[in-house]
Amino acid sequence: MTQSIYDITVKTATNEDKQLSAYKGDVLLIVNVASACGFTPQYDGLEELYKKYQDQGFRILGFPSNDFGAQEPGTIEEIKEFCKLNFGVTFELFGKVHALGEDKAAIYEYLTTHAPETGDVKWNFEKFLIGRDGTILNRFGSRVEPLSAELVDAVEGALK
Repeated sequence: MTQSIYDITVKTATNEDKQLSAYKGDVLLIVNVASACGFTPQYDGLEELYKKYQDQGFRILGFPSNDFGAQEPGTIEEIKEFCKLNFGVTFELFGKVHALGEDKAAIYEYLTTHAPETGDVKWNFEKFLIGRDGTILNRFGSRVEPLSAELVDAVEGALK
C-alpha cells in the first residue's frame, strides 16, 4: 500500500528506476503529456513556468501517455526530440505511462485516489500540484493553462 507519493518509483525517459522521494522538499507539477493533442501548445507555458520557478525548488514532471485519443503514439526518444525541437522543453520527461485502465501507472493510481478531487484523469495535460511535503494540493483540468492566474497563484502559494 502506497502511503505517500514518495514511496512511488517511476521509469525515467532512459528507462531507469527513479524514486519520487528524490523530490522531497520540492514543489511538483505532474502532467500527463501528449504530442498530438489540441493542448500540446501548453508545453510552452509549462516550460516558461518551470524556468521562472525552478530556482525556488519547483519541478515539472511530464509523463507521456497514449491513453487519450492515441495522441502520444511515438517512442520516448521521439517524444523527447519533439518536445525539445518544438517547445525547448528542459523540464523532466519520464517513460510513457498509462494514466487509465488496468495498467494504470502507480503514480496515477496514487494521484487519482488521493487528490482533493478523486477520479480518473479525463484528458491529456491534466495537472497535479504537489506540495513540498508530498501533499496533493490541487488538481487542474486540461483547459487550465499553465500560465493562468489560477495555476500560477497555486504554484506561488506552494513555494512560500
